[in-house]
Amino acid sequence: MESTNSNNPLHKRQIKDMEFKSQLKTIFQYLEENIATASMVSVATGIPQKNITRYKRDLEKAGKLWEISKGYCKHTGFKAWYLSTNPNFSPYKNQLGLFD
Repeated sequence: MESTNSNNPLHKRQIKDMEFKSQLKTIFQYLEENIATASMVSVATGIPQKNITRYKRDLEKAGKLWEISKGYCKHTGFKAWYLSTNPNFSPYKNQLGLFD
């Protein structure tokens, strides 16, 4: 019978992977319904802004997140990009609809 040792590095990695997926899913879902800056997402979700910046890069590379407009953040007061994962706000339109 195997013991569940919390010092097991594999166990810690699995927990970290689950946390990563959970945070990524939370950010994606929040930005699907809202247009917000990274600071605003951090305040709304409780996820540290440093993590949001990393997830933002990953989602942009995957073509799932777009910078909508640059304006003053309602949370910090500084200029920042407003973000969205909602495909309706994508700056790239589907070329297949060109001849419809």
